[in-house]
Amino acid sequence: MLRGINRRNIFESNQDKDYFLKSMYRAREKSNFKVIGYCLMNTHVHLLFQESEEIGVSMKRITVSYVQWFNRKYNRVGHLFQNRYKSEPIEDERYLMAVIRYIHQNPIKAGMVKEASKYNWSSYNEYLNMYNLNNYL
Repeated sequence: MLRGINRRNIFESNQDKDYFLKSMYRAREKSNFKVIGYCLMNTHVHLLFQESEEIGVSMKRITVSYVQWFNRKYNRVGHLFQNRYKSEPIEDERYLMAVIRYIHQNPIKAGMVKEASKYNWSSYNEYLNMYNLNNYL
């Protein structure tokens, strides 16, 4: 999980969210990790990857690209994300399913939508449509 400093917004527009996803998939091409799920909230991001290299390298590729773009766009300088990203290994399928559910229910719990399918910035609808997350772009 990536969180904005002081829980501030890390996305100000849908264009920002779209650019973050593009950064994620560009990093995936270089790092060759598999995207299992994601949810972009205004103040934080949940990402679920199956990595092929050190996760820190992949996260750096994503965050450096996005923060540089965000800072240029909004004429700002400095850090955007609070501390280091939070990560934990997933060892079994049951826990994997719980994490995917948790990620996709974030917008519902935040009161943004009543149904996960109504939120455009998560991988939920890609699961419903059987769309391969790793063929984005």
